[in-house]
Amino acid sequence: MRWKAIFSAIIFAVVTSITLPAGAQSAASRPIPVSISVYDRTRVNTWQWFAAPPESETYGYVESLLRLGVAQHIHHWDWQLELAQPSALGVPSDAISTNAAQGQLGLGGTYYASNGNNSNPAAAFLKQGFLRYHFAGTDRNLRVGRFEFIEGLETQPKNATIAWLQTNRISQRLVGNFGFSNAQRSIDGVDGHFGAGSWDVTAMAGRVDQGVFNMNGNPELNVDLQYLALSKYEWRQHALWRVFAIGYHDGRTGVVKTDNRPLSARQADHRNIRIGTYGGDFLATIPAGPGQIDLLGWGVLQNGQWGALEQRSNAGAVEGGYQLLQVVSTPWLRGGWFYGSGDDNPNDDRHETFFQILPTPRIYARFPFYNLMNSKDGFAQIIDRPSKRLELRADVHWLRLSSGRDLWYSGGGAFDNKVFGYVGRTSNGHTSLASVADISSDWQATKNLAVNLYYAYASGKCVVASIYPVDRKAQFGYVELVYHWGLTQRAKR
Repeated sequence: MRWKAIFSAIIFAVVTSITLPAGAQSAASRPIPVSISVYDRTRVNTWQWFAAPPESETYGYVESLLRLGVAQHIHHWDWQLELAQPSALGVPSDAISTNAAQGQLGLGGTYYASNGNNSNPAAAFLKQGFLRYHFAGTDRNLRVGRFEFIEGLETQPKNATIAWLQTNRISQRLVGNFGFSNAQRSIDGVDGHFGAGSWDVTAMAGRVDQGVFNMNGNPELNVDLQYLALSKYEWRQHALWRVFAIGYHDGRTGVVKTDNRPLSARQADHRNIRIGTYGGDFLATIPAGPGQIDLLGWGVLQNGQWGALEQRSNAGAVEGGYQLLQVVSTPWLRGGWFYGSGDDNPNDDRHETFFQILPTPRIYARFPFYNLMNSKDGFAQIIDRPSKRLELRADVHWLRLSSGRDLWYSGGGAFDNKVFGYVGRTSNGHTSLASVADISSDWQATKNLAVNLYYAYASGKCVVASIYPVDRKAQFGYVELVYHWGLTQRAKR
């Protein structure tokens, strides 16, 4: 929309004309740091989806994301402008099955369909453009504009184990920037932080922007989000807890909802989605012998309206592990179980499927053919760090659906005004979905360059076999190069 470009110009004009208080005028000739950043991520993907002849379930493509930013801090103010330029090369045109039950055969088919059936989509847009005011104290600020918002990362733990768990096992379950996708997700709105000592209050309200699989991230969606959270450290930062509430409104009444009702019922439902999500989580580390035990708990309840239906759903996770701290590579063995409710009756007036809102699903489904909706996930993982710059990880997952009368869901929420954002395939009365094994290597090769490798193998069970009877195995892998460069220049006012 035009007002966005105008708004960005206003921010720039305001920032460049900020006048310091009278007491600071004597420093007017001092240079003010201007930070310039360059981020480039190039990923070569290979897919073998569950077989769906005659379409191509085996393919590869390249995706690239370039982000260019400039930022400055002036007295109590700071601002940032960032341009994103996502593109993809060689996206397959035949990775969408003519059999509607089989659908898009991996993310290659999703990129193709989301960009006007284009095999080489590309665009450029304003990724971030905001102005922020810092009150007295480093943990108190208010921001307005376009920005990325990630729930669960309101604090910055000094405990390395708590920090890893917060980033990789708590954050973005419900709201994230969908960082694995090429266009990612931003929000137009306002947010604020108020922290003091061991606790933090974070609030946000905004409207979601297009992006994720659609390379053009400029337009807004008719999707609104509100967030409020209280976080607090305990036991000298060996524990961290959070309670939160999220309000979600989807006013895209012309888009058919994805759920287990018959198509005719869904097409006739033009009412808005309004859902409240209320929950909390807890992280802790406990010294034990030559290492430490880690514990994690997370849970939510949801109510509201799913169009014409009443929303009643829930989800929860319990995890734990043991890490050897006296071994150089600090090997870490973890395991856990997740439950996201499903809907047992497609013909009543309730929608009981856990709704994942606007997550970054790939954090919790590293082989992205499923998500946490109508899902049971038992897993084990091992993490090892042979050096400070190298992290190795391997996971095994045993996946089931919570309800055989609900769907097998995938996707990460609204990203376009033309499609719902979640995909659902019929379970045909089955609940056994798949077992997945994967391995990854994340290597910070230099200060500016990271090299990441990933490979996963999935063995489909009854749910998969009922849709893809020819071959129910799937594989996914990639090689990724991430270059990040920053420069602080001295610019006179």
